[in-house]
Amino acid sequence: MFLIADSGSTKTHWCVINGKDKKLFQTIGINPYQMDNFAIKEVLEKELYPYIQPESIRDLYFYGAGCSTYQKCNMIDSVLQGFFTNANIDVHHDLLGAARALCGHEKGIACILGTGSNSCYYDGKEIKSQMCSLGYVLGDEGGGAYLGKQLIQDYYQTEMPADVLELFRMEFNPMLENILDNTYNQPRPNRYLASYSPFILKYINHPYFYNLVSSSFDDFFSKYVLKFPESKTTKIHFLGSIAFHFSELLKESAQRVNLQIGKIFESPIQGLVDYHAN
Repeated sequence: MFLIADSGSTKTHWCVINGKDKKLFQTIGINPYQMDNFAIKEVLEKELYPYIQPESIRDLYFYGAGCSTYQKCNMIDSVLQGFFTNANIDVHHDLLGAARALCGHEKGIACILGTGSNSCYYDGKEIKSQMCSLGYVLGDEGGGAYLGKQLIQDYYQTEMPADVLELFRMEFNPMLENILDNTYNQPRPNRYLASYSPFILKYINHPYFYNLVSSSFDDFFSKYVLKFPESKTTKIHFLGSIAFHFSELLKESAQRVNLQIGKIFESPIQGLVDYHAN
């Protein structure tokens, strides 16, 4: 019996495979840049334990946002090893998980557009080159946190139309003190900023929201895709809720710079199951 996990900053998808049987479930996201060992252990014990007997797992493949350095991978590994006491555990960056899920054993450019954003060129076996992801403060163009940040800036700097400003007020009854507290003091600020994405999707046919998302995707392609020499000759694949729910605008943005879009998955878990099962 083995277990596959794909963990973003907002949620983690888990899949237990026992022969031909598969069980899927979900917990909140696990990110070592935003959580300490205790917080991660709490997620496993409170959210995961009701679904699974940890001692029954023999192999665990964990792909996680923030697992980009040896230190962070080791941190996740140590907590998982304490919970899954009988398992052989492999911890990898979520970008490798995206590449394996989207490309399998074929070459391609794999992109993540969820709460955050990232991209890499994958040769069918391993990541050969990738862009530097600077997180929600310094980067993440195209991701949900970036969209939320742009929306809040436009509201308080009066750079949105009057009707959109009124929609925002009616939906959120915003108070600057609460927004600043959630952004600077509370845990998971990137998840908070990304929580405005459903509101943007709800009114996506309004020119303001349409242009907000389109320009964000243009920024993503400029910074995360076009810099790969292979971008003009291979398909560009996407993973994540933002890519999935705003797929039509994503395709339009790609067409403007003559890029060929391939797969767009909301979650990589089925692709990862296929990859490891084979």
